[in-house]
Amino acid sequence: MIGALRRALAAGETTLATEVRAGVATFITMAYIVVVNPAILEAAGIPREASVTATILSAAFGTLLMGVYANRPFAIAPYMGENAFIAFTVVKGMGFPWQTALGAIFLAGIAFTLLTVFRIRGWLAAALPRSLKHAFAVGIGLFVTFIGLNDIGVVALGAPGAPVALGALRAPPTLIALGALGVTLVLMARRVTGALTIGILLAFAGSMLAGITPTPTALLSAPPSLAPTLGQLDIAGALTLEALPVVVIVFVMAFVDTIGTLFGLSAHAGLLDADGNLPDVERPMLADALSNLFAPIVGTTTTGAYIESAVGIEEGGRTGLTAVVVALLFLLALWAAPILTAVPLHASGVALVAIGVLMLKPLAALDTADATEWIPALFTIVLMSFTYNIGVGMTAGLLLHPLLKVATGRGRQVPAALWVLAVLSLLFYLVYPYR
Repeated sequence: MIGALRRALAAGETTLATEVRAGVATFITMAYIVVVNPAILEAAGIPREASVTATILSAAFGTLLMGVYANRPFAIAPYMGENAFIAFTVVKGMGFPWQTALGAIFLAGIAFTLLTVFRIRGWLAAALPRSLKHAFAVGIGLFVTFIGLNDIGVVALGAPGAPVALGALRAPPTLIALGALGVTLVLMARRVTGALTIGILLAFAGSMLAGITPTPTALLSAPPSLAPTLGQLDIAGALTLEALPVVVIVFVMAFVDTIGTLFGLSAHAGLLDADGNLPDVERPMLADALSNLFAPIVGTTTTGAYIESAVGIEEGGRTGLTAVVVALLFLLALWAAPILTAVPLHASGVALVAIGVLMLKPLAALDTADATEWIPALFTIVLMSFTYNIGVGMTAGLLLHPLLKVATGRGRQVPAALWVLAVLSLLFYLVYPYR
C-alpha cells in the first residue's frame, strides 16, 4: 500500500489530507452499522452487547485488509440484507440456531477463500459483460438513493395500499435533512471539496440544535465483552443436509454482492482498466473472503465491501489509506461509540442520496440498441431496489443475459465462466426460502 500511495501522491492523483477526509466521510456514513447490525441480530438471539464488539472488530479487520493488502479505498462491514436474512429467515423462519447460521457463513467463507486463491473468482469476474458491470454501478446507485430517501423520511415503506409512499415531509428531521441535502447538491454542483461530509455534519448539527438528536452525554465507554459470541459458531450443524440450502444461499448472495459492489465502486472511482476489468481483482476479493472467515468466529454475519464507500470515493479517496482510516475509526468506536454512533440516519442519508445520484452516470454507457444487453441490465437495476436486495438484481441479470443470447442465436458469445455464474444464480432461486 505504501508504495502505491507514494506513486499516487507523486502523480498528483490524491493527497494525504484527501485520503484521510475520504476515510472519515466513509466512516461517518456507515457508522450506523455499529448500532443497526446488533439490533437486527438480536432478533436471532445473538447477545446485543457482544454483537456490537463483533461488528466493530469484523469491520476493522476486513477494512484494514482491504487497505493494506488490496490497496483499495473500500470499507468492509457486515452486510445489511444478509444480516436480516440470517435473523428473520434462517433463525426465526427456518428454525436454525444462530450458531449454525454462523457456521454456514464460515463454510461460505472457506469457499470464497479457496475460489480466490485458485483465481476462480477472478476468472468469473472477468467474464462479466460490460453492460452488466455498468448495470451493477447504476443499480447500486439507485439502491443507495432509495435507502437514503427512506432514511431522511422522503420515502415511507409499507404504506397502506402501496409498498412505498411519500413520507412526512413536514417532519423536523426530514426538513433538516432536505435542507442539508440541498446545500450538499449545490456544493457538489460547484465542485466544492468535502461536500458530502459538510452535508452530513450540517444535518447532524441541525438535529442536535433542534433537540431531535440528543447530545452524547459520555465521551468514552468500555468495549462490551465478546465472550458470549466468540467461537460459538456450529460448523458441524451447518454441514448437515438440512442446512445445505442456507450455505448455498449465503454463498451466492455474498458472492454476487461482492462482485457487483467491487465493480460498481471501482467504476465510480475510475479504477477499472480499458476493458472494464478491475486489475488485481483477487486482492480485494481475498480481503473480502478472509473477513468472511473472521466475522462468524467473533460472532457476526456475512461481511463485504460496503456501498457507502462511494461517499469516500467521491471525496477523493483513491488508495488503501482511505480504508486504513476507516478501520482505525472503527477500532476507536470500541471506546468512543457514544460519539461516533450518534449520527442519526437522516444525517447519513443525506450523503447516500447525493452519492446515489452520482452513481447513475454509467446509465449513459448502456447499449440500448442491443436488447440482449439492455434487458438484463434493466432487470438488474430495477430488481436491486424493488426487492431491496442487491443479490436478487444481480442474479436476475446473470441469468437473463446468457439466456437471451441463446434465444437470439448468439450463444457462442457467452463465455464458459458466465454460464457458471448463471448456474449459481439459478441455484440461488431454486433454494431460496420464499415467503
